[in-house]
Amino acid sequence: MAETKAAERRILTEAEYETVAQTRHPALATTPRAELLVLARRLREHRDKARDITHHRRRESRGKAEPRGAGLAPSETGTARKKGVFSAALRRLNSQIARLDDAERAPSQGAIARKALAMKRASQRRHHPAPGRTSGEGMRALPHEGVRTEVDPRQVGSVSQMVKVNQVRRDA
Repeated sequence: MAETKAAERRILTEAEYETVAQTRHPALATTPRAELLVLARRLREHRDKARDITHHRRRESRGKAEPRGAGLAPSETGTARKKGVFSAALRRLNSQIARLDDAERAPSQGAIARKALAMKRASQRRHHPAPGRTSGEGMRALPHEGVRTEVDPRQVGSVSQMVKVNQVRRDA
């Protein structure tokens, strides 16, 4: 069960409470990512210490471990609650770090729109070369690639007349 701020203040030392207080809303939202990582490391150390103390005290009370002091081990409920407070703070902190990572990873709406526009423009380009002669516009005359000699049209007529005259001579 989650502890209230007042209960946390009673359970934790002043230094521990300051660390946990930085994982609450106003301070957590304004803290940069690098400081959050340092804070997470510190919280893990506090949580692990509380976990180890709780574990050892439980073993002492069952008679499985040697007592650390001269007397009996005190109840582990206080350190178990401390561990719960640190775990909850670490959970809040890890969620914030994950949110920051997601915000960095996700592109902005403007970047998404620019990419979509570039994709649209790329799709409007011609993907295929021109097909050449097609029947859509009708057949077009192919340009003559051979060498044409220019002959005077008067000479064409005189050659035809000469052929006629020579034919008549042969037939006669």
